[in-house]
Parts: sequence; structure tokens; C-alpha cells
Amino acid sequence: MLLPDLIPDPVDDDSLFDAFTSWTTDRGITLYPAQEEALMELVSGANVILATPTGSGKSMVALGAHFHALATGKRTFYTAPIKALVSEKFFALCDVFGADLVGMMTGDASVNAGAPIICATAEIVANLALREGADSDIGQVVMDEFHFYSEPERGWAWQVPIVELPNAQFLLMSATLGDVTFLMDDLTRRTGRPTVEVSGSERPVPLTFSYSQVPIGEAIEELVTTHQAPVYVVHFTQAAALERAQALTSVNMCSKDEKTAIAEALGGFRFTTGFGKTLSRLVRHGIGVHHAGMLPKYRRLIEKLAQDGLLKVICGTDTLGVGINVPIRTVLLTGLTKYDGIRTRQLKAREFHQIAGRAGRAGYDTMGSVVVQAPEHEIENIRALAKAGEDPKKRRKVQRKKAPEGFVSWGQGTFDKLIAASPEPLHSRFAVSNSMLLNVIARPGNCFDAMRHLLEENHEQRPAQRRHILKAISLYRGLVQAGVVQQLDEPDEDGRMARLTVDLQRDFALNQPLSPFALAAIELLDMESTTYALDVVSVIESTLDNPRQILMAQQHAARGEAVAEMKADGIEYEERMELLEEITWPKPLVELLEPAFETYRGGHPWVSEFPLSPKSVVRDMIERAMTFAELVSHYGLARSEGLVLRYLADAYRALRQTVPDAARTEELEDITEWLGELIRQVDSSLLDEWESLTDPGSESDDQQIAFGADTPRPLSANTRAFRVMVRNAMFKRVELASRKRWNDLAELGDGLDAEDWSDLLELYFDEYDEIGTGPDARGPLLFSAEMSSAVWRVRQTLADPEGDHGWALIGEVNLAESDAAGEVVFDEFEIVEG
Repeated sequence: MLLPDLIPDPVDDDSLFDAFTSWTTDRGITLYPAQEEALMELVSGANVILATPTGSGKSMVALGAHFHALATGKRTFYTAPIKALVSEKFFALCDVFGADLVGMMTGDASVNAGAPIICATAEIVANLALREGADSDIGQVVMDEFHFYSEPERGWAWQVPIVELPNAQFLLMSATLGDVTFLMDDLTRRTGRPTVEVSGSERPVPLTFSYSQVPIGEAIEELVTTHQAPVYVVHFTQAAALERAQALTSVNMCSKDEKTAIAEALGGFRFTTGFGKTLSRLVRHGIGVHHAGMLPKYRRLIEKLAQDGLLKVICGTDTLGVGINVPIRTVLLTGLTKYDGIRTRQLKAREFHQIAGRAGRAGYDTMGSVVVQAPEHEIENIRALAKAGEDPKKRRKVQRKKAPEGFVSWGQGTFDKLIAASPEPLHSRFAVSNSMLLNVIARPGNCFDAMRHLLEENHEQRPAQRRHILKAISLYRGLVQAGVVQQLDEPDEDGRMARLTVDLQRDFALNQPLSPFALAAIELLDMESTTYALDVVSVIESTLDNPRQILMAQQHAARGEAVAEMKADGIEYEERMELLEEITWPKPLVELLEPAFETYRGGHPWVSEFPLSPKSVVRDMIERAMTFAELVSHYGLARSEGLVLRYLADAYRALRQTVPDAARTEELEDITEWLGELIRQVDSSLLDEWESLTDPGSESDDQQIAFGADTPRPLSANTRAFRVMVRNAMFKRVELASRKRWNDLAELGDGLDAEDWSDLLELYFDEYDEIGTGPDARGPLLFSAEMSSAVWRVRQTLADPEGDHGWALIGEVNLAESDAAGEVVFDEFEIVEG
């Protein structure tokens, strides 16, 4: 039975509470006292700040809040800091309330946006609050992970709804809020509702804390053998997490029967990438790796194996505080310092408690453990002293190892202080932007009064408020001068004293904010150009967020090639170093896009908040005819496969959503289809989830997607995309042949060795000195395919310097073997004249 079916008639506080608790009881769930207290306050109409430990059932309280709002006719919004959590909550609420009553807004997708229960990112709710103010139909806001209020870049989005929605009821949730007295008083003053803090340090699963002074390998082995697994070993870099996992393979973590159980659980799971092969070896030893750089299907696999009790150790990063769904009995921290992008510093109390709070999960454990590993030099000194025994002379002779250079000191005293410390108080991170002004100006009524309220009633100290006021004035003048805003001499029919001269989409500034510029820039391109399709890709890529790891790897590779060339040219070291500073990652169309962006910004000042960034990732793959695995291998991105795939998925969605029909060509459609299929073959979950959101009526096996063990559709099933893959594979061989890289051709595994390839191309090179590899050479006009159900016979005409087009490379593609391998497989090659 769905929860809405239990709404009582008539509705009152007691009957609502009883209906919800009956529903939980029917499901074998007994509410904790803190959950009951929070739910009683919510149904009575109060705001609630739920500051209870991790694992204390805050999600169940949120569910009760939505039930109360639905029963009393209020529209309720659930917010979370990351889109993955929002979509996860969306599916969970659909199961409880029914898909017709639940919607989602993330910027990437908007599903059932008029529903009474909406899952959204905090920024979406903040922009709706700015656009609609006190007249908004948002009757309740449930904010998960509310400690993000203190995040420097995004904290404004957690504050704006509180300032702008006086008629809403608020449920603010986090395990690490600190002192919330100010927040309680502020919410009560603004909403006229009582505000109650439901807190307490008592956890459903108590924690024990210990400080380990033995080598980390021994510490982990002891935790496993004393039944304190699964152990989550926290590192502060992805590289360190993987290195630790690989080091642990020398320890026998699992029995033979346990390894057999893991193998059976893996079943037909496809480890399709370079890192996947490493992960396959690790999990068969009962060791997992979990961090944001992994493919979603690999992270979900680790979570599933851990939930089934099959992994003894998981090595990951400190990001486990948000979004990881793994039952962890013990958290072992490898240190108490982290690099925050600026400097290495000790963990804050909030960060420590967020990590430590993941130990011991209700329903799995009766006790959780938090272990901190002493610094390596401290452990070595302890062992050296122990070896010296009690002899004072020997102990004096021990050469104590010093901390490494740059080490930020910490030790057991630091650990003890963090255990006892409460999370730091929340700090206001209000910020003024063009998009904020535009949203307020779009609101009916006097925007000057609305903006004054926002600028003077936020949580900042008065000096900071004055700075925000001055910035708002400056931004407003810029909007007026650009003609985006027109100031009126008298109010219009809606009471506005200023109006926008442009239309803003409902989720303005969130859903590809530079998409309008992309549309304008595409109009500058020549559709007759042989590079038009790739140029459209470059326009789209310039509007996407920077995938830093990829760009740094591209820059490193470009500088490496440049150094080799400069050395060959005899350029001296100092001059080489100066020249290298000018070399960055590839930036196609930069000479066109940057001036165009400056011109566009003159009439659209708000785009300054969203920097244009020309880059070439998708285009690089096309021009180099690279598969996903080849891209990752070429740039050494094995630890960042997840980031690479997310970037490619963003590019695919942008190509699908942004490019108008009039600007599409057959070649661009081919590229788009190829990119989508490439992503799906690597990890279908990203596209399956997005498409299921944008098309809720489509059916998919959610459990298979979540586990990642689903068998992707055959590679050749999407004929259009497969044709592009074959074309790319053929051109890769042409490109290598053009440089006479016979050994590299042999490594492609086509059954030909280096000598075979050299012999194959010998007659061509007897006639011509080179093979062209430019845009015309890789274009679709020089490629053709005779397709059957079993074999494709494909022809790649070679671009000779005379333009005769008299030679062609012929290949036969085996479809069955290609489907089995997940990549294009050739049976044979020949070169023909004429």
C-alpha cells in the first residue's frame, strides 16, 4: 500500500502521526525516540532542526514530513547537495508515494515538475524562492546535509529559502550542525512558527575510538581477524586509496569459501576498462576501492558487495560522508590532515565527525569502531624504542625518525580533541550575483523592496551586508546599461518598478547557463565546412565545466611532445621552459569563441559568472579515433574514469538538448549517436538513469542498473553508432599507417604483425610519399560499408597527395566477435587499387 492511501479523514495532528507510525510498524520499523519527537513537532506545524548522529534515521523523518505536507495540501521540496542524491531520493519517494505525486528538478532533468512532492538541488529551490518570494507555493522545505550552509561557493543556496520563504515549514537535517541557537531564533522570527532542535549524541549504534600505533597493514589485518570488518580505510587522495588496496592483496583476507561466494556474486559483471581489471583482482581478494573518480557501475558494485557482507576492506577517500551506501563496521583514518586546495591542515571537527559517523550502521551492527592510524614516523620510533628494550643506554642511542618535510603535526592529542569537540558553528556564505538580481527582478512586485529585504535580512554581519549592497548596485547598473533590465517610471500592472527585456527559463543559471551563447556561436560557423560537425562539438565543449584531471593530462602530454620537438631543434633549456609556459591543453576555435563571448557578454552581463572554457575532449577522441579505453590509457586517467565518463555524458546531453534541428547535419547526428553508444557501452547507468528521468514511462531493471551487472546491448545493435565506431577504427589504422608506425598497428590485435602491415602498404608508398589524415581524409565521403547480419565489409579510401583516391584499405568486421568483445573486431585486411 502506498503512503498516500493512509491519509486520514479528517486530518488532524494525532491521526496523521498515528497513520505514519502504523505504516512504519507494518514494515517492521520501530522509530527511535528522536524520530518520534521530530515527527510530532512536524505534524504540529513547527520547524525542526534535526541534528542527530549518522544512522539515526533522518530519512524516515523526512518521509514523515512529506506525508504531513501532502495530507495538509502543502507543496513540499526535498533538497540535497548533489544531483546523484536527489535522483536517488526521487526514485525512493516514487516507491512510497507513487510516481504521479513525485517530481524532480536538478537542472539536467525536470520530471513531473508540477507534482506536490519535488526532489531538487538546493540551488533550484533557492532560485524558485528568489523568483517567487513569499508568494511561492512552496509550503515545506526539507534540507538534507544542511551543514553545506557553510560551504564557501554554494552556501548561499541553503540560506536563501530561509530568508525568502516566510510561509514555509522547514526541516533542516545534518549530523554535524554545531550550535544552532541563532538558526532556531531566526526561523521562528521569520516564519512565526516555533522551531525545535531535536538532537543528542546518543547513537543507535555506539562508537568506540582507538589510536593505532602499529603499521597500517598489521592494524587492518587485526581488525579483520577480530571480526571488526567491513573496514573502511580513509585516505585523502585517490592514489593513496588505490595504492593501499593493492598492497593489501599480499594479505589473505578471505577464506576459499568466501572467495567462491564473491565470484558467484560477480556472475557476469563486465570489468571493461583498465581500472576495471585492477578492481576485478582486488574484489576477488575481498578488497574494495571506492572514490569519486570511479565509474558509477564500479562504485555501485562495491556498495552491493559490501551490503552482502562479501568485502572485508574498502579503501576510499574522505568523500564517504555524502552519498555512500555501505554498511561499515569500522572506519580507519590514515591521518588527521588533508589538503583543502590551498594548504594542508588538520581536519575540522565537522569533517572528522562526518567521517567517523559512518562507522556502525543500524540494522547491521551493535557497535561501531573508529580507529586513527598514528603517523608513520611515530610508529617507526615506537618500534625502534621497543626493540631497544628497557636499557637506558640503548634507548638513548635510538635515532628517532623525524617527521617528513612539510608535515602538519598531529597525534593522539589531536585525535582526543576531535572526539570531544562539537562541530564548528555554521557560518553564513551569502553571495550576490547577476542571476540573483535577474530572478528577483522577474518577481511580481517592487524588486527594489524585495532586493532590499534580501540584502538586509540575510545572515551576514552588517559590514558584509554593506559590501553585498554595493555589489548589487553595481550589477544592477550593468544590467540596465546592457539593456537587459528596463527601469520603469511608475509601477506596471504587477507592481514592478523594473522589468526584464529577456525571457528566463524557470531553472535559469542552472541548466547549461551558457546554452544561449552556444546557440549564438553555432550561427557563426560555416555549415559547408568539412570541420563543421567538429566545430559544433567544440562550441558545446566550451560551455561545459572543466574536467580538470583530463585537461591537466592533455597539457602534460602536449608539453612532453613540445619538449621533444624543441630538443630536436636544439633550443636551450631556459628558452624551452619559457616556451612551455605558453603550451596548454588543446583549445579549438579559441580565436573565434573568446571574441564572440566578449561581444555576447556585453548584452548579457550575467554570463560573466559562468566562464567560457574552450577545450577538446570529445573532439580529441574523434580526431585521434580513440575509444574510451584508449582515451583513458593515452592520458593516464585510470583513476579518473568516472570523471571522464561524466564529462562525456554531459557533452552528450548538451549535444542532444542544445543544438537546434536547423544546425544539425548527418555527420553531427552520427557523432552524437556514437557518443551516446560509447557511454552506454562503458557504463549504461548514467544514460539509463537520465533517460528514465526524462522519459518516466520507459521501463528499466533498476536493480540491474544499480548493481551494474546488466549486460549491455550488443555493440552492433545501434547501426548508426556502430558505423561511426567502425569508421573510427579504420581511420585509426590509416593514421598509424601514415606515420609508418607498424609496431603500433601490430599491437591493435588484428592478426597482423608489423611486417605484415608494412608489406600491406608497400605498393601504396611506392606510388605516394604520404597518406593524408586531415578533415577531408577522415570525412564520411571516403568511407563506405557493405553491411550484413554477420560481417561488414568496409572500405576506407586513402587520401593521397594528388587527390586521385585510387587506393583503399578494405577490412572485414566480425559482428559476433565485436559484440562479445565490446569493441570493433576485424577478421582481415587488404589494400586494393582502383
